[in-house]
Amino acid sequence: MPIPLLWSTLGFSLLAIALYVFFGEFLRTWFRYRGVRLIVCPENYQPAAVKVDAMRAARWAALSGEAEVKLSTCSRWPEKAGCGQECLCQIEESPERTALQAIVQVWFSGKRCHYCRLVLDEAAALLTREGEVIEWTAIEPEDVPNFLSLAQPVCRRCFIVESFRHEHPEMVIERVHQAEGTTTIPPTPNAVF
Repeated sequence: MPIPLLWSTLGFSLLAIALYVFFGEFLRTWFRYRGVRLIVCPENYQPAAVKVDAMRAARWAALSGEAEVKLSTCSRWPEKAGCGQECLCQIEESPERTALQAIVQVWFSGKRCHYCRLVLDEAAALLTREGEVIEWTAIEPEDVPNFLSLAQPVCRRCFIVESFRHEHPEMVIERVHQAEGTTTIPPTPNAVF
């Protein structure tokens, strides 16, 4: 193998390894910190919805090996925008447990639908105390813990049916089946049997 080809192959190999390490760490960190997170605000001990500046954390992790985690949004801002961001320790301690999607998925997992009693394996909708069926994504993220403590789970199929029933009551016929009594229906006079 000629010397220039050897050096160029070695150079491309080192460049490919460096890019793999850089972008690998960048993507791992970005996926770890992206999305809405639910934390308990250290100031008032109430749930708050926050977003981490995932791009900044990913850049720092790719360059230095450690992510620099800072908030980009918080449900308590702009009133409390100058806070010390003490809640970040909750996110750094367990990024997976603070992710809103993961919290909701764990709550829904294994529960039964209020209407059809089907065991749920995905987050779908909630039946509120007022009898309204809403999709969980329609709830403000910081209000999700309160809704989950007071609502009943509803599967996706029943959510579609109940939504249609509430939006178009003129197109729905309610049939209430009476429970059969202990007596049987007498045969008709023309019965063959």
